[in-house]
Amino acid sequence: MSNRMVLSYTNSFALFRPKFNGHSIPSIYHTDVLSLTRHVSSATALSFCQLQASKLHDSPVTVASDVRYGSKQIISVDSPLYDYILTNVREPKILRELREETATMRGSQMQVSPDQAQLLAMLVQILGAERCIEVGTYTGYSSLAVALVLPEGGHLVACERDGKVIEVAKRYYDRAGVSHKVDVRHGLAADTLKSLIQNGESCRYDFAFVDAEKKMYQEYFELLLQLVRIGGLIVVDNVLWHGRVSDPLVNDSKTLSIRNFNENLMKDNRVDISMVPIGDGMTICRKR
Repeated sequence: MSNRMVLSYTNSFALFRPKFNGHSIPSIYHTDVLSLTRHVSSATALSFCQLQASKLHDSPVTVASDVRYGSKQIISVDSPLYDYILTNVREPKILRELREETATMRGSQMQVSPDQAQLLAMLVQILGAERCIEVGTYTGYSSLAVALVLPEGGHLVACERDGKVIEVAKRYYDRAGVSHKVDVRHGLAADTLKSLIQNGESCRYDFAFVDAEKKMYQEYFELLLQLVRIGGLIVVDNVLWHGRVSDPLVNDSKTLSIRNFNENLMKDNRVDISMVPIGDGMTICRKR
């Protein structure tokens, strides 16, 4: 997007955030690139106006907000595009039926999306995983996706504290013929993980998925690092937390927990990491 295009797109708009890339911007400001340079550098002004232009025109492409990244164009996943993505997800019939039943239940937003479940299953297959852990099972959609691709002798420990949703998950494990692969643990996940360690199962697991109490993420991660082998994966869900992690004005306890967890992962030399903007964001961690 050229400066001329940005100027034509951003003659007038309102801002509600006091900062952009660390720079203070007037809260209500009618501006273009040239006038904004009175307050911030030309690079910041241009990248800011590019971002606002893409928002104002509902473009499917967002321009990264910092020119240091080369004004990288990033696809914004709107409803039509996400519908297209879902048409390219190979969702087994049993998973679709579980997803549709879960959609009628309270808390259905906690279920991972079909594209997330497909990615989890693919990671398990690539890894050749045989022993897995899930922290936060809910009605079993993600654990069922994993169990379906585990070898016949595979083993998945599914941790869930809500007995009612466990019954739904067990029903679908039975229907899918994978109940013998899934060890459902009803109770607090941290207690279950500690018991596995105490039973001598450290470094015996290949793969773990975390989608549970956000304030407990760091504790879950520390326990799973003991249980997962070197080269194994720990995948953590909701790391983007509906975009709140990037908003400095949002500081509720769950957002702070996830933000702090993400910051800790960046500095953690015990793992290699890749944050993936799928669903509500997932970080894939490989234990070194």
